Amino acid sequence: MEPVANGSLAMDFKSGDAVEVSSNDEGFHGAWYEAKVVRSMPRLSRYTVVYDSIVEEGDASKYLRETVDAAHVRPRAASARGGIFSIKQHVDVFYNDGWWEGIVAGSSGSKRRATYIVNFPATGDVMEFPPSDIRVHFDWIDGKWVTPTTQDLFGKLFGVGKSVEVTSDDDGFRGAGSPQQLPAPPASPVLSKFHKLQEVDAYYNDGWWVGVISKVAEDSRYIVYFRPWQQELEFRHEDLRSHYEWIGERWIRVSQKRMT
Repeated sequence: MEPVANGSLAMDFKSGDAVEVSSNDEGFHGAWYEAKVVRSMPRLSRYTVVYDSIVEEGDASKYLRETVDAAHVRPRAASARGGIFSIKQHVDVFYNDGWWEGIVAGSSGSKRRATYIVNFPATGDVMEFPPSDIRVHFDWIDGKWVTPTTQDLFGKLFGVGKSVEVTSDDDGFRGAGSPQQLPAPPASPVLSKFHKLQEVDAYYNDGWWVGVISKVAEDSRYIVYFRPWQQELEFRHEDLRSHYEWIGERWIRVSQKRMT
């Protein structure tokens, strides 16, 4: 075996070996596709493969054959489909002819007939799948299958340089998005006005604080009630944003809440 750019090792596959192939093409990045090796070119560090599920664009009766870099080829994954999965478990889901990395965000039904809600950090999509389309996720590193650590998972969820928000339970900071670290909420649509009883985030003392609009004042100003302090403060329209909550590994927009 020889080292490749991503720090793992390129294996010496031979014709007929079952493998998985990744792609950097737009719309395919992050997925692994099952294939078989039909030709090995060790001097070029390349393989010709034929895919198990992807067909030729102009002829659906023929499976796609292409030559790929060895760095994008690995053995078939160690884990089998199916089983019982837990919330926040790191998994792969078979979707659109490939295996996509995701996080279990929820489940429905009984244990024997459960379906699982999976969040895909790379795309932000959330979809539901039967256990037969899910397997436990492993990383192929230095020629062996490795269970990712919590730190690895955190890096994949957020990534270096990605904007995040941090909450605190310390006295004086509770309720501010300023020790839990979360991705920054989605950009809120620009609203012409907020409404009474709408739950919002208000920018105050260098952080975003959750409150409820108790009164719509004049000149695009609002009175916001903060439950932890049992106080009201006035804010300009530009210092408010719609409030989102992090539920099931995704941001959910909150519309109205009671002030009691």
